[in-house]
Amino acid sequence: MRLANLAGRAVVVTGGGAVDLAEASDGRFGPDPAAVFDHWDDVMAFVGGLGSHGAAPALVPVDPARLGPPSPTPRQVFAIGLNYRSHAAESGMEVPSVPATFTKFPACLTGQEARVELSGDTVDWEVELVAVVGRRADRVRADRAWDHVAGLTVGQDLSDRTVQFAAARQFSLGKSFRGYAPAGPWLVTPDEFTDRDDLGLGCTVNGEVVQDARTGEMIFDVAHLVAELSAVVPLLPGDLIFTGTPAGVGMGRTPPRYLAPGDVLESWIEGIGTLRTHLVDQGS
Repeated sequence: MRLANLAGRAVVVTGGGAVDLAEASDGRFGPDPAAVFDHWDDVMAFVGGLGSHGAAPALVPVDPARLGPPSPTPRQVFAIGLNYRSHAAESGMEVPSVPATFTKFPACLTGQEARVELSGDTVDWEVELVAVVGRRADRVRADRAWDHVAGLTVGQDLSDRTVQFAAARQFSLGKSFRGYAPAGPWLVTPDEFTDRDDLGLGCTVNGEVVQDARTGEMIFDVAHLVAELSAVVPLLPGDLIFTGTPAGVGMGRTPPRYLAPGDVLESWIEGIGTLRTHLVDQGS
């Protein structure tokens, strides 16, 4: 299943368009995409039966410019640093023995085709697989972790490196300027993947490939992250886990390269799709 946030309404994306969940369910489920995760099992059962009784549900067109983040108002957003050995090496840092965890503040989330204002001249790209929580997870074992994942989406951990490394490394602030967490274009449920633990991912800047790797290279996979995080705090329906980025970021280049106004950032993950972000100057 592909679940999307289309202009603030929860929809199921199909080959020919999208099914509005509230309309197809005759109001059983509301239109709010965030509320879907509080009723995840019921939604999954309902979507699985779409079209099996009576007429096929009506389809609405999917305009990419109207796609918001699949989980628009998560209560918690976790992010993992240095989760690929290649990125740790290019950053000149040791491979962590436990997940290097910080947060991106939820207000920085945005969606497909977003125009994101650059906060300065040292803003970097970081393509990431994002796991969306579908069922509350509290002290969950790794072998049961995927039972609590609603699905996966594409994310960008945009980072103002100057702010990030100022004042004893304020990661959360440097990575939470307005729009610095693009996510989308939709959520894809785990059953849609042949191997949910090994997906190709990468990104381009103005068509030039800058990152290209596989999620199977992660040090701590999705199941491990759910177990580690839920051992500390319950993970709630709709929460996001940005799982880290591979090598290829601008900071790791010689000389360093950063995003500029007018740049178009395209981030993709195998089996999910492509997330496009437009970088603009402040006030644009």
